[in-house]
Amino acid sequence: MSEEMSKTYEPKSFEKNWYDFWESKNFFHAEPSNPGDPFAIVIPPPNVTGQLHMGHALDETLQDILIRYHRMRGENTLWMPGCDHAGIATQAKVEESIRKEEGISRHDLGRKKFLDRVWAWKEKYGDRIVHQLKTLGSSCDWERLRFTMDEGCSQAVREVFVSLYEEGLIYKGTRINNFCPHCNTALSDIEVEHENDQSNLWHLRYPLEEDPSQFIIVATTRPETMLGDTGVAVHPDDPRYKNLIGKNVILPLMNRPIPIFADEYVDREFGTGAVKVTPAHDPNDYEMGLRHNLEQIRVIENDGRMSSGLGKYSGLDRFECRKIIVADLESQGVLEKIEPHEHAVGHCSRCGTVVEPLISTQWFVKMESLAKPAIEAVKDGRLQFVPDRFSKIYQNWLENIRDWCISRQLWWGHRIPAWTCEDCGKISVSRIDLEECPHCHSKNISQDEDVLDTWFSSALWPFETLGFPQKTPELEKYYPTSVLVTGYDIIFFWVARMVMMGLKFQNDVPFKKVFIHGLVRDDKGRKMSKSLGNGIDPLDVIDKYGADSLRFMLVTGNTPGNDMRFYWERVESARNFANKIWNASRFLLMNLEKVDGDLERGELTLADKWILSRFEKTRANVEKNLDRFELGEAARSIYDFLWSEFCDWYIELTKSRLNGEDLSAKKTALSILTEILERTLRLLHPFMPFITEEIWQKLPNRKAESIMISKFPAQEFQIDESAEKSMNAMMETIVAIRNLRAELNVAPGKKSEAIISIQDPIIGKIFESNRDYIERLGSSDPVRITHEKHVPNAISSVTSIATIFLPLAGLIDVEKEISKLQKELNKLSSEIQKLDARLKNDKFTSKAPANVVESEKAKLVSYGEKKISLETRIEQLKEVSK
Repeated sequence: MSEEMSKTYEPKSFEKNWYDFWESKNFFHAEPSNPGDPFAIVIPPPNVTGQLHMGHALDETLQDILIRYHRMRGENTLWMPGCDHAGIATQAKVEESIRKEEGISRHDLGRKKFLDRVWAWKEKYGDRIVHQLKTLGSSCDWERLRFTMDEGCSQAVREVFVSLYEEGLIYKGTRINNFCPHCNTALSDIEVEHENDQSNLWHLRYPLEEDPSQFIIVATTRPETMLGDTGVAVHPDDPRYKNLIGKNVILPLMNRPIPIFADEYVDREFGTGAVKVTPAHDPNDYEMGLRHNLEQIRVIENDGRMSSGLGKYSGLDRFECRKIIVADLESQGVLEKIEPHEHAVGHCSRCGTVVEPLISTQWFVKMESLAKPAIEAVKDGRLQFVPDRFSKIYQNWLENIRDWCISRQLWWGHRIPAWTCEDCGKISVSRIDLEECPHCHSKNISQDEDVLDTWFSSALWPFETLGFPQKTPELEKYYPTSVLVTGYDIIFFWVARMVMMGLKFQNDVPFKKVFIHGLVRDDKGRKMSKSLGNGIDPLDVIDKYGADSLRFMLVTGNTPGNDMRFYWERVESARNFANKIWNASRFLLMNLEKVDGDLERGELTLADKWILSRFEKTRANVEKNLDRFELGEAARSIYDFLWSEFCDWYIELTKSRLNGEDLSAKKTALSILTEILERTLRLLHPFMPFITEEIWQKLPNRKAESIMISKFPAQEFQIDESAEKSMNAMMETIVAIRNLRAELNVAPGKKSEAIISIQDPIIGKIFESNRDYIERLGSSDPVRITHEKHVPNAISSVTSIATIFLPLAGLIDVEKEISKLQKELNKLSSEIQKLDARLKNDKFTSKAPANVVESEKAKLVSYGEKKISLETRIEQLKEVSK
């Protein structure tokens, strides 16, 4: 037996072998022609630069559970895998590599050679995360692996871009936009994360042109941008400034006259109620500038340095320039005061650099007409969020959406398919590369240097991966997909955009449900990040505990939409669960070796009927919760059933038959044990695929080549409420006996008499016929069932159906036990007095740390509860000794 199943649970010895087996058998692959209703999921494509992190592990585990479940239900199940080219991140990584290794920039190489380097990097490292996902057990259809810049996806991107352009939904325009000086590219609004930064509010005096001795005070958080000011705005109803509207002030340092004007945007309560207006460097100022026809003067360049033509400030870093400008303002006597001020500052979501709002020419998508159908899809129920509360967040964003900046100043990505003619000046957008201008036939044309935002191609993911723009069998069979599993942090980045594009180009939502999960945080509740150094590598966890343990830890306690905390103790608990299953299975297989022939089933015992009924309820509960995306609750049901009911109770209840001489009874017990274990392994397989396959393959009478292509358990057993009620009464009685023995410190091997008083004659008969359960599991001999309501010289415990008496004669020395308990009580009472006095001492409670005081209070409560328990036990012993 030991050669077939090792004594200890060692996941490293079989996890990779089973994954290779599944892949070699093509079990993950789906075909449109396969039978069964379609069930499809598209993977949220990890970055090609990516390395598996705990967020990936959670996301992929939840998806794999759903995929394996629906595959076992006989559905035509497709899990479409892929990777995202991650424009900014990948380009940055390769640029850093050539800078460190060769001391050159991408510009030294030129566009073509640099892109050759990126593709080479992708070929070398791009599959790393795929291999890591396989280690986790992800059963994706790897034959269909897609990449957002493969030929098919690129064709889809171009088709969508050109179609939207032809409809007037894509345009090129000059306006203010977020720009990252580090990544050196424009960003969309949702790629900017606003964080509260501690800074200052500088109050500056702007002298009036007509009388420089008079001035208006403006408040700003960005003094460096004042070089580009073209106006000062006040609220039209602000009485302080009504007489100044229409006049000019002289801009300090630049000595340029700029107008004072009124605009309702101005907040009279902020600062001085007068604001400097820099249309080229603030989105709100930009809008005011358009309304009042102000000049747009750009004073900060793409790299975050000050523009030329600014005298001594030219070329300075924007933050270094701030210091110098503040000093110059102070020396000129125009710095009124400086106040500490905390305010939200935009940071690049990829590199963390403070973004700069800049006037630039970019490509945009008009979003309003695309957003309306996406809003309606939720309202009419075609698209459902789980949990539903996220639908409101989704709708609110779409209802307030702004045009999407889709151009990026990068080389790695889908190059914008637009050509400008140097002769006639017209722009042409085309599905194929152009050699000449379609308008004037000039050969003097050049393609736009920019590439598309990575999220543009990702927005097409559900249908581009299925073959769009061609009409493929996959697109016909699997679109719309069944469910999208993703974190709440990319509802705007990705989910909403997929819905808009799916409705536009497929006339249907891309998925019927969106299953939102939370983030995996550290044990202190903090987001895992490189800067905090609190990230945990899932591969390290797998190496130590196995993939099944990590997966089960991630799903248990997980509720849709809520964050979860990572605790190593929970991983160990999951590993202990796997070990429990392993030992129980090994016990069964060892006993199966001892019998010959088929396991004919004879008469069922109460325990048999109970476990069959409990399994059926567990099965139904697991199925119900999986269908409702309550995966954590489904896992908990399996855990409770396997650990407590099957291992701790049923296996123990069968041991007398397994060790007895009655062959029929032995075979019946083994039959039920095998059947329940086999079915429970199938229930558990989506959650813990490796250990379930390893054990299942060793069981007799398997009906499939692998557990992953076997059927998910359907209803086969009857629910027997009567058996459950009776067995619960037996278990409650056994637990009560064990508790009484523990309180009396009776040695585990010492048998004690148990008298069970039952008033219901029917329950009494059941206890009579199953007294062997109590004898063996309650260490009780003899067991007497009676109607007596009082037994002298016995300690008792009352359950819902019986009173249990343990006669003390021969069991313990009552007087000695009372004496021992009294000493313990006296010691405890002394501790309580000391604690109480300490907590009533003002010096202690006022000077000790709050957590120490709270700890002492909790200790006092605990001691008080223990004191009551000791007093009760002493009184009981005194009573029975009378």
